[in-house]
Amino acid sequence: MKWVECVPNFSEGRDKGIIEGIAAAIRGTRGVTLLDVDPGVDTNRTVMTFMGEPEAVWEGAFAGIARAVERIDMQNHHGAHPRIGACDVCPFVPVQNVTMAECVELARRLGQRVAKELGIPIYLYEDAANRPERRNLAFVRKGEYEGLAEKLKDPEWNPDFGEPVFVPKSGATVIGAREFLIAYNFNLNTRDEKLANRIAWAIREAGKDGRPGKFQHVKAVGWYLDDFQRAQVSMNLTNYKKTPLALVFDEVSRLADELGVRCTGSELVGLIPKDCLLEAGRHYLQKAGKGAGFPEKVVLEAAIQSLGLADLTPFEVEKKVIEYRIEAKRRLISLTVQGFVDAVSLETPAPGGGSVAALCGALAAALSCMVGQLTIGKKGYEAHWEEMKALTERAQPLAAALLEAVDDDTSAFLEYCSAMRRPKATDEQKATREKSIQDATLKIIEVPLRVLRAVSQVVPLCAKAALLGNQNSLSDAAVACACARAAAEGAYLNVLINLSGLADRPLAAQQKAEAVSLRAAIRKTTELTLQQAEQKLQQ
Repeated sequence: MKWVECVPNFSEGRDKGIIEGIAAAIRGTRGVTLLDVDPGVDTNRTVMTFMGEPEAVWEGAFAGIARAVERIDMQNHHGAHPRIGACDVCPFVPVQNVTMAECVELARRLGQRVAKELGIPIYLYEDAANRPERRNLAFVRKGEYEGLAEKLKDPEWNPDFGEPVFVPKSGATVIGAREFLIAYNFNLNTRDEKLANRIAWAIREAGKDGRPGKFQHVKAVGWYLDDFQRAQVSMNLTNYKKTPLALVFDEVSRLADELGVRCTGSELVGLIPKDCLLEAGRHYLQKAGKGAGFPEKVVLEAAIQSLGLADLTPFEVEKKVIEYRIEAKRRLISLTVQGFVDAVSLETPAPGGGSVAALCGALAAALSCMVGQLTIGKKGYEAHWEEMKALTERAQPLAAALLEAVDDDTSAFLEYCSAMRRPKATDEQKATREKSIQDATLKIIEVPLRVLRAVSQVVPLCAKAALLGNQNSLSDAAVACACARAAAEGAYLNVLINLSGLADRPLAAQQKAEAVSLRAAIRKTTELTLQQAEQKLQQ
């Protein structure tokens, strides 16, 4: 599933009615989860954070901006924070399975729509900027609302979308795409704020006296926390993909040791993307010689313990990891084994064969990973330890993707049923219904096809586990192959049964050809592996 975050800043932080009206417009957008509403009285500004799939977030952003334009009058606005319009800034942030290019496209489409439908001048910033000098928000906002009328008279300041016309009530809006910003503090076992500042200057991008610091994408300062009677190095990490959190933590710990103090742990302010913590967990597992082929929860726990995230207060993954905040509890994969079997056995058509096939694929990946883990460190298999580490690290994300498909298959089927129930009394309703049916049909084909693709990557791992893995677990590797074979057959049949409903016949033919090819390759490899395993086990 794709997740995008949007963090619009609105120029109203005092009138609760206006703030709630904007929040309601966002909250009421289908597919959007409003995570946080943070008003500031002194700044007279409210920051809202919401997430969802790309198109839903795009609609939610427009709804929020439209409501802000309707309710906020910039002619009466005063506050401590720089601002240029009713919705001052609106960035899109990639969170999961979304590229920055996709967020840039969202930003530009939103800018075009807002300019056209609401009549507001729109500037693009950060990764969405059309001009390099406009990447910087402070540069775009220079002169603020009060200087906007004169600014728009200058051709150099023609907006990216809309006319260069001053709209007194609404001002202008800056829309863009940027990476996730992580607010993070390092705890020191000292009250000396000066020591914290020395570390901050050493690690930040803009170091002391204009000299560069250790890391790019890091802003840092030292301060003293009276409540906890300790100093902290407070950091904003503006691109964790280019500057990994674990590397910064290790450097802060090293610098602290040089100064005769210790970094006892750390504190996360706000939310964090799951990938950031997973990367840190893998880093520390690999430093311990363990590899990274562990389930997600184990990797996250390694990050939490290694970074000392519970040093000051308990760290609750469900509340602090952004994907967990927005992802409704997966109905099927959160069940017990007994509960899932019972759900499949009921008279309802879903969950059905598609979900069961996906689960078989996930079990195949998990068993292959288990054999790999039982081989790493095992005497007599030294030549294969590195290959087995690589196998486990590949198997875990495949198992996770196939588990996700367990629920996705059922969700796609339910969406198809919902489309079939749409009204069809008028020509317009018939057209809308048919489009919904075709969209849903494509989904109920794409999910099992996705399972087939994932299983085609699992099968070589099963074969390698059987050939090179701990031979005491050969039967487990063989069962992994059998599960992969069952998953492929089930997914293939689910593709076939739904292809007839797809109106786009060339696409249907293309999807069928791919499914046939994938199943044939999976059959060939699993058959050979099972035969070889059986021969060895009979010796």
